[in-house]
Amino acid sequence: MTAPTNTTSAADTPSAAHTPNGRSGIGRLLTRGKAARQDAAPRPVYARLALPAILVLAAMLFAWDIQHSAFHAFYAETARSMSESWHGFLFGSFDPGSSITIDKLPGFLWPQALSVRIFGFHPWALTLPQVIEGVLSVAVLYRAVRRWAGEHAALLAAGAFTLTPAIAGLFRTQVEDPAFTLCVLLAADATLRAARLARLRPLLAAGVWVGLSFQAKMLEAWAVLPALGLLYLLSAPTALRRRLAHLSVAGAVCVAVSASWVLLVTFTPAKDRPYVDGTTNNSAISQVVGYNFLNRFSSLNVSAKDTGSVAVSTMAGTAPAPPTGHSRPTAAQWVKMFAPSLVSQIGWLYPAAALAAVCGLVWRRGRPRTDPLRAGFVLWAVWLATYFLVFSAGAIGGHTYYLGVVAVPLAALFGAGTVQFWRAWLRGGRARAWALPTVVGGTVVWSAAVAELFPTFLPWSAPVAVTLGVGALVLLACARPGLRRRSPFRNLSPFRNPSASRNRSASGADGAAVRRRTAVLGLVTGLVAMLLPSAAWASSVLDPTYGHSGMGSTGPVALRHRQAAHRSAAPKPAAAHPGRTDAPATHQPRHPDDTTSDKTPGKSAAKRSAESSEKTSEKSSETSLSPAQQWILDYTRSHRGGARFLFATTSWRTASPYILHAGAAVLPMGGFTGTAPTPTASAFRRLVATGRLRYVVLGGPATGPGRAIGPWVRAHCDRVPGQEYRLYQCSPESAAPR
Repeated sequence: MTAPTNTTSAADTPSAAHTPNGRSGIGRLLTRGKAARQDAAPRPVYARLALPAILVLAAMLFAWDIQHSAFHAFYAETARSMSESWHGFLFGSFDPGSSITIDKLPGFLWPQALSVRIFGFHPWALTLPQVIEGVLSVAVLYRAVRRWAGEHAALLAAGAFTLTPAIAGLFRTQVEDPAFTLCVLLAADATLRAARLARLRPLLAAGVWVGLSFQAKMLEAWAVLPALGLLYLLSAPTALRRRLAHLSVAGAVCVAVSASWVLLVTFTPAKDRPYVDGTTNNSAISQVVGYNFLNRFSSLNVSAKDTGSVAVSTMAGTAPAPPTGHSRPTAAQWVKMFAPSLVSQIGWLYPAAALAAVCGLVWRRGRPRTDPLRAGFVLWAVWLATYFLVFSAGAIGGHTYYLGVVAVPLAALFGAGTVQFWRAWLRGGRARAWALPTVVGGTVVWSAAVAELFPTFLPWSAPVAVTLGVGALVLLACARPGLRRRSPFRNLSPFRNPSASRNRSASGADGAAVRRRTAVLGLVTGLVAMLLPSAAWASSVLDPTYGHSGMGSTGPVALRHRQAAHRSAAPKPAAAHPGRTDAPATHQPRHPDDTTSDKTPGKSAAKRSAESSEKTSEKSSETSLSPAQQWILDYTRSHRGGARFLFATTSWRTASPYILHAGAAVLPMGGFTGTAPTPTASAFRRLVATGRLRYVVLGGPATGPGRAIGPWVRAHCDRVPGQEYRLYQCSPESAAPR
């Protein structure tokens, strides 16, 4: 095996970019395509087969058991409501009546709502867009790393990314981060292409992609801008003034695309759109800046109280978190990325990525400013450091799916770093040859330590990885002596026997070939050792016990997150979320962290719970309301009388099963947290007075509007007899001024 070569896309080579003046657009494309065929290095056969194999593996991990996907609370209801009307689709309405939005920008739900329109409302139809986004993310990462560091680095990066547990869980979960991860990857790929030849068009495309990622994750998307900007500023082969001008134009495009939905909501009259959840002033700006950004950093004593955000960010009916701005930073939060529940999902390659970033920057010091390889190391190192700090300072909780954006630079640095270490090892010398055995040994030891945090889960993974790692180091050591060593005096001896010399030359060539094959075997063994524990955890999504956590987590962490979700959701009406039952956590880490609370032993119990969950999912249908809920639905439909809303509830959690399983136009109160001031008491009475609302269901989690409206309903509306729920009928006369 020869040392990996740096294969770049010909679209980024000067010959591909240059066309004679006066050529038509088609002529330029044909010339560029011809140059690509001439300049691109031929790909080895195994490389042409490896990428499809990785993509198939990714599709299998992301789509496995998709037919038993569970609805994601709050998001699934919103996706169904968005699929009911284009008005709700555009504004991200939580309810079919478009009374209130989701508490985030709705961009990440647009693919899910379109999927529902095409395939109907099923859990798998909501999961399918994330599967597609995941496979595309693997392909885009491969293309970006290949453009930067070559074929072999790209394959390693794509493989490591696919086998990261957080990624295996992320792209099978109905959340916002799959779309976000894909968009920022597309932005990185476009910026790498722009930086190679100082081209404005791909840089503008990068701005568009970051703007689209903003529609999924809001201001978190802008955290990638320092890495992208530094890449172009440091390496684009043009004058500084031109680089700054290009970045300014691309930045303006990014801001424009990012702000598009916020501006749409801001300039749409409030009466013509839903109320903006998470706010007290019905402002999309408050939702983005206060509720979804500043609230996340309350541990740094940051307050969002003056931004129009609601005071809390926890789900209605759960214990409220401390008000924003009243927490104090602690030392523990800065190491949360090393906590068992997070490091087991994302941190297997921490040592390899760190060493790759340091060596990639140090070894290429003194190179020309435009050195593309060094610029790429700057991109991924800054990306990793930025999001590492953001997540350390901000609130993560059990949201493992947040970490997909961290897996991107980890995988890219692992792929490119391994190739650089291999080349340095082949060249020999003490200055750099140490890096390859160091990264193999260090990563294997670290992975074994992470695996031992959960000693009863896959107990074979740590010893097997260590055994393979030792074997890799032995093979590399055996191949090291004399690999490229040749005597400088071999042709100067006066007593040289030509026949003997030829024999020795042939023998030496055979020995070098053997050592080379031994070295390649050592490299492959080392790669398997480094990736095995992570791959074993990622493969746990193939087991229904761990496959549907709802939080993008895998292994025993998935069980804990599933149980925590059910604890926070109880009590609530039966069958609100089919297919999701409590499952005891079975593998307790040796070191505590803030997301671990269950201490129930026994894997068999977990297996039985997972089987019960699967059976529940199979039995549940799209109309799986309890008999009492079905009675309310039938009664209010038959007595609706042209009202806009079927009935009102004091919490979205009470409204959830009716929206989820029947698409009913139910009016929820208080938004996700229960503290959004909608509807107000006066607005509620106007709905009743104008005949747009006739029925109210009281009870369920307490909310601010519910507390204000409930007493009026009891005093002025008639309770409907004959059912266990507190259903009240309100006539227009009851709301008339007295």
